[in-house]
Formats: sequence, structure tokens, C-alpha cells
Amino acid sequence: MKIIDAVLGWFRPDAITTEPQVKRIRLETVDSTNSFLRNYTPAADEPMTVAVAGYQTAGRGQGENTWESEAGKNLLFSVLVHPVMLPVRSQFLLSEAGALALKEALADYVKDGIRLKWPNDVYWKDRKLSGTLIETKLGGGHIKDCIFGVGLNVNQTVFRGDAPNPVSLCQILGHEVDKDELLDKIIRKFSDFYHLLEMGGYNDISAMYHEALYRRGGFHRFRDADGEFDGAIVEVEDDGHLILRDRDGRIRSYQFKEVEFIV
Repeated sequence: MKIIDAVLGWFRPDAITTEPQVKRIRLETVDSTNSFLRNYTPAADEPMTVAVAGYQTAGRGQGENTWESEAGKNLLFSVLVHPVMLPVRSQFLLSEAGALALKEALADYVKDGIRLKWPNDVYWKDRKLSGTLIETKLGGGHIKDCIFGVGLNVNQTVFRGDAPNPVSLCQILGHEVDKDELLDKIIRKFSDFYHLLEMGGYNDISAMYHEALYRRGGFHRFRDADGEFDGAIVEVEDDGHLILRDRDGRIRSYQFKEVEFIV
């Protein structure tokens, strides 16, 4: 896989090229990389587009959440793909594939403790290393476009927002990390997992995702609309529902935002 750089006001002008493959667009400042790609029209021979920003003025997390990031310290990027081969009912596989790509790339730096917190956060032990905002555009019973917006804490060491448990690679490792090198690894892993989806490897991706789940074994504390309870993860269904079993043996099914992990 070849990564092609297109530079918009940042980095090397000689990196501009019109070759196909994965196109990476570098932006010095943008409201959000998801918003940029939502309004972007890729070339016909451009199956995957990556927009990476030095700073986002309106970076978003899930729902109404914002994403805190010190300028130039972290990886803020979005990936645009066109997974028309994937039925709408199976779209959560995209979330699984994206989360696995991050986990596998980070494994080159952190050998232990990296897990995937449902639906697609990346955790180191009990602390949040990365979050993803996924947006899809549907058509004809398939997914026309999918944008993965990723905020990954890399070299930031002080977090002043109200997020309860952030951590960065620099804090874990005790030294800064080359962000470009890390991004290259993530894009390549993403391309690998996306190709596996194209080849119909749905069961493989689902199995790897379940194996990597945060709090995969035993009972842990959760909170839903009725209060706190102990639950054990049974599975994550193809449509993204989290299935828990409480201590009374009752099976509980949740969509995103209907249940909270108590960390």
C-alpha cells in the first residue's frame, strides 16, 4: 500500500501528487477533519482519503462531547472510505475494524494493556488513549461513505478539560513519539483491516474485536437508566448492541449511550 501526501498549507510542497492509492491531506488548522471530509469530493481512483490536522477548532467526540487536544501534540485525523460492499445491517464491523487498526498500530509502542472499550474507544488499562467518531452515508441498502474521525493522545502531558481519565503515549512511555511514523502505521493497519472486510472476513474481525474488549472477562460495574449494577459482557452483536448478563442471570441489551462503564 502506498500513502500519497497532498499538502494544504502544511509540511512539504514536494509531497503533492495525483497518484492513486491512499491520499493523505495535511491541514494546519481546520474546524474538524470529519467536517472537512464530509464536504470533500474524492477522485474516481481514490478509494481511501485521510485528512490530518495540526489543530482542530471544533473537534468533536461522541454526542455533545468535545475532544481536548493541545496544538501539534496529538494525532487528529479522519479516514474516508466507500464500503459499498458492506450491508447496512453489518456496519458495526467498520467500527470494529477501525478500532482494531488503532490497537494493532499502538502495539508497536505499548506491549501490554491496550484494550478496546465498546464501542470503539482505545484504553490503556483504565485510561482513555483514543476516541473515534464515525459518520456514515447510506444508499441503496449499502453504505456509500464512511468517515472515521480519530483523536489519539500522543505527546500531550497535561490535560485541562473535564475528561475523567485521559492518558497519552508520551505519559505511558516516558518520551515523545514521532506522530508521522505512528500515523503511517495506523493507515497501513486500517488498510489491512478494510481489505479484510472487502474479502468478507467478517467473522475474523468480530472475533479479534471480542478478544480485545476492555473488561471482557468477569463482572464489572455499569450504570443504565435504572442505576448501577454488576454485569459481564456476553457479546457485541453485529448491529453494535452490547449484550450484558447481570448477577441474576438476566440478559440486558444496550445501544450506545444507553449504558455507562463505571471506571
